[in-house]
Amino acid sequence: MTERLELRHFEPTDLDALAGVFAKYEVWKFPYNRPWRRDETATFIANQRSHWETCEFGLWLAILQSTGGVIGYVGLSVPMFLPEILPAVEVGWRFDPDAWGRGYATEAARAALAEGFTTLGFDEICSLPQVENVASVRVAERLGMRNEGIATIAANERFGEKNAVLFWMTADEWRAS
Repeated sequence: MTERLELRHFEPTDLDALAGVFAKYEVWKFPYNRPWRRDETATFIANQRSHWETCEFGLWLAILQSTGGVIGYVGLSVPMFLPEILPAVEVGWRFDPDAWGRGYATEAARAALAEGFTTLGFDEICSLPQVENVASVRVAERLGMRNEGIATIAANERFGEKNAVLFWMTADEWRAS
């Protein structure tokens, strides 16, 4: 929970609301350059529920407290798509474009970092926004994360090679901020 957002685990009943968000092109422009289908959203929810069971942390559904509307997700995950930095934990977010520009990503990501550094006791957390995703790069900067340069994400069956800005923050840096 943040000042304006309810953050909670995903439930199968979230499919309709989240599918509406994920069906917007802008939400998945990075890295897929297309919106997601309903079946992809259902798989995403199932994978997130499994991640929580396996890792005891994960992504949260983000809901506006004022309206009860789903606006996306935020949280912690293991960046398996970049094996050279593993073991690692990544903070990430993805929001409905109708919610952009209001500080929700920064607010929610701060809550995720707090969870990671205080409750879970992680020593460091990264973030990997694509170079072209200027808005998400700015969120990582606002969070006070250190820019460590460019990381190349290998092509896979879903998208071609991508470049991401590799940000890091240590628990000590978090406590000092």
